[in-house]
Amino acid sequence: MAEPLVVVDHVQKHYGDFHALKNIDLTVDQGEVVVVIGPSGSGKSTLCRTINRLETITSGTIKIDGKELPAEGRALAQLRADVGMVFQSFNLFAHLTILQNVTLGPINVKGMKKADAEREARQLLARVGVEQQADKLPAQLSGGQQQRVAIARALAMRPKVMLFDEPTSALDPEMINEVLDVMVQLAKEGMTMVVVTHEMGFARKAADRVVFMADGEIVEQADPESFFTNPQSDRAKDFLSKLLTNN
Repeated sequence: MAEPLVVVDHVQKHYGDFHALKNIDLTVDQGEVVVVIGPSGSGKSTLCRTINRLETITSGTIKIDGKELPAEGRALAQLRADVGMVFQSFNLFAHLTILQNVTLGPINVKGMKKADAEREARQLLARVGVEQQADKLPAQLSGGQQQRVAIARALAMRPKVMLFDEPTSALDPEMINEVLDVMVQLAKEGMTMVVVTHEMGFARKAADRVVFMADGEIVEQADPESFFTNPQSDRAKDFLSKLLTNN
């Protein structure tokens, strides 16, 4: 058996007196799509952000592809290059064109030649359906287009795993599906993904495993069919019943 690609082992996270993550154990296998759901404030985004060390952890270990995340410095930057991240807000550089946004990392971090980086970037922009926008600035694109560019930018680093932290929560409803469709396609192509989302349809369709969090803990995890039809914990039952009454 291959070693899991991501191993989160006994991770604790405190913000002062607030215990944000409580003894989290989670593994993600190569090519697996893990969707993390749960009520607001349950620690989902914090967990996602610890996986590439955007949030430091209080104790425990996190390994990517068998290597423990270093605390800082060049080694961290190199390991982070293996972990793509897509945020709620698109975090594109406003003064750079779409093409420049996507080629920046490969040229500066991976040392790719500009021509190679641009060729690859255009292929990725085509893959996410925004190749026509390559020479525009981010402000000239819709939110859905910007988020798809952010996905292309993360893919340009050829990451081993992609993290998505509520990638559709800042989007208008009609733009959500265009981003989720790209993510579903990535999942089908075998990209290893950890996705924090409120989109239960995506969880049902694309997840190999659903991880339900509440109060900083992983309460239960199961395949989507089992989780949505037969949740084991009262917290999950309560969460799902509220979702059903709101939709």
